[in-house]
Amino acid sequence: MSLNPDRREVLKLAAGLGGSAFAAALGLAATATPAAAASWNSVNWMAGLSNGLKLTELTIPGTHDSCCTDPSNGTEWSHTQNWGVPQQLERGVRFLDIRCQRFPLNDRETKNWLGVFHDRFYQGSTLAMVLDQCRAFFKQSPREAIVMRIRNENAGSNPISSPEFLRRMQYHLDGFGYRNLFWTAPRWPSLGEARGKIVLLADFDTSSDSSWDVMHWGNSDLMNTQDNYQDVGTDGKVRAIVSQFDQAFYHQNAAQMYINFTSYAGGKWPKLNAASIMPPVFEYLDARKNQATHFGIVPMDFPDFHTNVLELLIAKNFIGR
Repeated sequence: MSLNPDRREVLKLAAGLGGSAFAAALGLAATATPAAAASWNSVNWMAGLSNGLKLTELTIPGTHDSCCTDPSNGTEWSHTQNWGVPQQLERGVRFLDIRCQRFPLNDRETKNWLGVFHDRFYQGSTLAMVLDQCRAFFKQSPREAIVMRIRNENAGSNPISSPEFLRRMQYHLDGFGYRNLFWTAPRWPSLGEARGKIVLLADFDTSSDSSWDVMHWGNSDLMNTQDNYQDVGTDGKVRAIVSQFDQAFYHQNAAQMYINFTSYAGGKWPKLNAASIMPPVFEYLDARKNQATHFGIVPMDFPDFHTNVLELLIAKNFIGR
């Protein structure tokens, strides 16, 4: 394999990895059976679910660093997706991970903007562009809901202070007119309440403005998050993913949303790590595909390489309902 593998090489690598052996070591029943057919369409899979379901009672596929689609905006280390946000939504993704900071030139034109970044690298998009893409998606699929983590990336040589980040967020809601697009209450909504809305998870400091009574990112009474992204190796990462799935399985009535990142940045490029991690993730889910259970939010790198996992996650929402 070359040092700069193309997609075909990565897919070959994924096919040759020892996911079955790892799953067997964990005592999982491995099977190559494809996902069972379900009466859902990836563009509007939430539409057929009951309004009374809580979001915490769903399995929600997501993406990690959702806008990092071009390695020229940084390097392959910051390349986590091939699908842009519109295609992610069309293919069934309902959690977006959006990381923002200000532009290096803080002139009049950009003084209220938030650019989408990975560390110090601008990703060619702005928060407003992402919100416009979500709004366009809701026009097409008004009964869907999106959960969005918005993070103050606060990185590189151009960090943004917490009060300034909050001011710009406020401007997006009221100056740019996106307030009616968001669910901003400090609790998880029902699906009926969330339809046509972005459910905000604020990964930024709101302490300077008491009116920002929202859900905050992090482990709390509202969230239980696994995001081991380095220092554990890919085998350790798979163990962490399986443990979080198991925790979700044994706490089906929890008020918390279980959030389980499959993404890993240690040692190799994200796409190569995903090629090692996702086959055993598929085996775990496939072995349980007929169980009426939910697993919470599962953010991924490169779901286009691993559509079998994406489809199994969506299908979980229709077992026993």
